[in-house]
Amino acid sequence: MAQATEAPVPPQRFRDVMAAVCTPVTIVTTMADGQPCGATVSSFASLSLTPPLVSVAFDRRSTVLARIRTAGRFAVSLLGHGQEGVATLFATPGADRFTGTAWYADRGLPRLEAAAGWMTCHLHQVVEAGDHLMLLGLVTHASRTEMPPLVYAHRVFGTHSRYGTRARTSVTDLIAACSR
Repeated sequence: MAQATEAPVPPQRFRDVMAAVCTPVTIVTTMADGQPCGATVSSFASLSLTPPLVSVAFDRRSTVLARIRTAGRFAVSLLGHGQEGVATLFATPGADRFTGTAWYADRGLPRLEAAAGWMTCHLHQVVEAGDHLMLLGLVTHASRTEMPPLVYAHRVFGTHSRYGTRARTSVTDLIAACSR
């Protein structure tokens, strides 16, 4: 690795710039001692097709990270539009995340109902990356539902513009406007 010749940017500036990056909203879960655990993760990304790999990152202090490392497996629920409340709940420290959340065990891992997508992964590799650890998961099962995805940018939830509601003038109004 090349040695940096310049100082890194201050953390807040980095955080503010990265807030402008549109990211998918996912809930990463696992089972530990028969109990579900999980957290909202916006650092989810596709990594490789052959083999099928994804990456997620967790703060080194995360209890969910410790439980995934112990279990050696995790699941990813890709949230859909309208699941902002679930994303917020699973991002709230100390919250009771599974009571009142619709979920069930699928292939031995917690699966959130009504998610836009679902993957199960075997922990393939752990990469040290500053104050976080990046988990590389070998995808062993994947499914999806056609629905608008939940995305996060500029510290607000939204959806992809293809699915966004845009006010459009009707064709008859356009024809009437042209005839005036």
